[in-house]
Amino acid sequence: MMKLTSRFLLLLLFVTMISCNNSVEQKKTALNQEMTESIESITTENVTFESEGVKLAGTIYSPNHPHSAVIIVHGSDQVPRMTKFAELLAANDILVLTYDKRGVGESGGVYAGPEVGTNNISVENLKLLAKDASSAVNVVYNKRKDLPIGLIGASQAGWIIPIVASENPLVEFMVLLSCPTITTLEQLRFQFYTNGRTDFWDNHTEKDAREHIKNDPDKYQFETTDPKEILKTLSIPGLWIFGERDIQIPVKICIEHLNDLKLENKPFEYVLFPSLGHNTNKKEPINISVNWIKRKSLEIKNNK
Repeated sequence: MMKLTSRFLLLLLFVTMISCNNSVEQKKTALNQEMTESIESITTENVTFESEGVKLAGTIYSPNHPHSAVIIVHGSDQVPRMTKFAELLAANDILVLTYDKRGVGESGGVYAGPEVGTNNISVENLKLLAKDASSAVNVVYNKRKDLPIGLIGASQAGWIIPIVASENPLVEFMVLLSCPTITTLEQLRFQFYTNGRTDFWDNHTEKDAREHIKNDPDKYQFETTDPKEILKTLSIPGLWIFGERDIQIPVKICIEHLNDLKLENKPFEYVLFPSLGHNTNKKEPINISVNWIKRKSLEIKNNK
């Protein structure tokens, strides 16, 4: 009798495990199918548009029922249109325009960057890239005037996005991933200090970094850009996503700046991920960004 009971319990346990595994697999299959269907429901349109006498090329990703639209603003590298990122955003019902950076891919003009011996964070270049992004905003507006339009970008985009938002009134919100609120010269001082060492924060204190940023002599002599001066003039909502182990920008100083701006009633928010570095293009940060965009877009529509 005892043996039969044991065998019965083992059989019951086996059947339960199989059932659970099947349930998990069914959920995974349903999720993958849902994602595939979302991507398949997105229409794409290749576009060209002019900015400062140069033709730029990109792609618009349109979901069936978008609640908002964004233009992806580039970081500092030679970045072509960001198709995977655009697909991810569009799968979450956001219309997206992503384009090849000036001088990259099918876009005309000259790419300015450290790889070719020029300084890509000069005032002139940042303003030029801001004009490119602003032209992209106009393209989206002409296609869908009914949607709140925002900007999303990472790293160097932190200096560009505020310029665009200050000059183009069509921009109604902004999402900034690992973006600086410090000046361009301060960022270079910090970047040269960390020197790409992933273990930097294991061997240095916040005080070390602040002292270096404050006192280190500049390797480049050019006019600096201070995003705080522009952010003070903005009234649109903004979300910053930071990784605490960032070695490109001093995150805690940037957060202090945002807190100061929040005290001036600026509608700015931030989220800090202690385990992440400069790359915050991860699942949870993007999910937070997408949900924030959806919420702010609804508020913008209700206020119109």
